[in-house]
Parts: sequence; structure tokens; C-alpha cells
Amino acid sequence: MDHLRYSGLPFEAQREAFLAMVLADALVSDALERARTLALPDWLVVSGALYNSIWNHLTGKAPGYGIKDVDLFYFDDSDLSYEAEDAVIRRAAQHFEGLALPAEVRNQARVHLWYPQKFGQPCPRYTSSSESVSYFASKTHAVGVRYDADGQLEVVAPFGLDDLFAFRITPNRLMDNRRTHEAKGARAKACWPEITVVPW
Repeated sequence: MDHLRYSGLPFEAQREAFLAMVLADALVSDALERARTLALPDWLVVSGALYNSIWNHLTGKAPGYGIKDVDLFYFDDSDLSYEAEDAVIRRAAQHFEGLALPAEVRNQARVHLWYPQKFGQPCPRYTSSSESVSYFASKTHAVGVRYDADGQLEVVAPFGLDDLFAFRITPNRLMDNRRTHEAKGARAKACWPEITVVPW
């Protein structure tokens, strides 16, 4: 099966293929450029815009298919007020105006403050954007990209990229995120029937 041609390859080969596909996608490359010039501390483009673009590329679907928005994380623990994050969100909305899809911007230093109310369980106090990615409900989705200080693309993938290239949505049991894993798995499988969802 051609869509699985990168599955099982060494990480470095998968990383190269991943970055080539991400940069070839106009939405993602535009979002990365805009994120770089917005220059938020410890920023990271994460989630669906990345892994869905890979699946679109490998299954011959149109760019942007199945993607709802672009998620941009940043980490700033100097001011944990709602107002400080809201000011960044409003500034980012102007900065990303004209992007093909909306950009969702969230300060990962504040997640532990609102997570229990929204999801009914505690959440650790993260120390970086990269750490928050490692708590995603599915290991497959735990991927982020940013430009480093030298202008090189850096991939954050705490569980590697093989699940992504194997079209396999694997649970991450660090937290009790079963419902999120199953909901995201079902949605992905409806868009990309090639996907296998590993039970929680």
C-alpha cells in the first residue's frame, strides 16, 4: 500500500519526509512563516494542520481536507492572567488575518488553570510547549513544528513519527483522555478510512 511507504523507516528519514510534506502544503508553510514573525515565546505549530496534511498528501486528497484550524502553542509564565493571554490571542488574530483557516492560539503555561473545569480532571502544570504536546490523548497527534533561532525547522515528536506514517492512532495513557482519543479517532477514520484506531 503506497500510503504506508514511510511506515517503519528510521526516524531521520521520516522526519525529512514529514518536513518536505509540511512545507509543500501552502496553508502550513504560510502558518509557520506567520508564527515565526509573530515571535511568541516557545511557540509551536501543532496538531491537525500537521498530521492531516501528511495524510492528505499520502492518500491524494486535496490540501486542507479535514483541517478545521491551525493550532499555535506558546509558553509564557510571566503573566498567567486571562487578560494577558487574551491580548496575545487578539494580536495573533490580526497577524493571521488572511490565513486560509482560523488560527487558535493558546498559552500552555495557563492550561492547568482552566483544564479541570473544562475536562473534569486535573492537568499538570506544564513547563514548556513541547511538554504539553507529550500529554495529547493520542501519541500519533503529538507532533509540533517551529523555526529555531537559526531559521531551521525543528520537529517536536515525543513519540516519534511512525504512528503518523502508519496511519495508526495510538492512545497516550499519561492522562485519562479516553473520550478524546476515541472521538478524534472516529473523526479521523471518517475522513481517512485507511486509519486504524488502537483501542484505549
